[in-house]
Amino acid sequence: MAKPLRLQQGQVWKQGGIFLRIVRLERLAVEFISTTSLDIKGGAHHQVTKKEFCRLLKTAVLQPPASTPAPRRVRPE
Repeated sequence: MAKPLRLQQGQVWKQGGIFLRIVRLERLAVEFISTTSLDIKGGAHHQVTKKEFCRLLKTAVLQPPASTPAPRRVRPE
């Protein structure tokens, strides 16, 4: 059995040609931005119930998180 995924702020989901980024996550509501490209910072804002959002994600795929650069070591002086 697959492990259920937990919704988190900042997650990006791809549904067809549209990317959905979770901006704010509450107990019963989700606010997200839909864009056609990951490079676009803006987009259409939507606010739906968590139940509606989960129905929307049934055919969506979670995108891997953006890689952050590894911290550099500080050399002792």
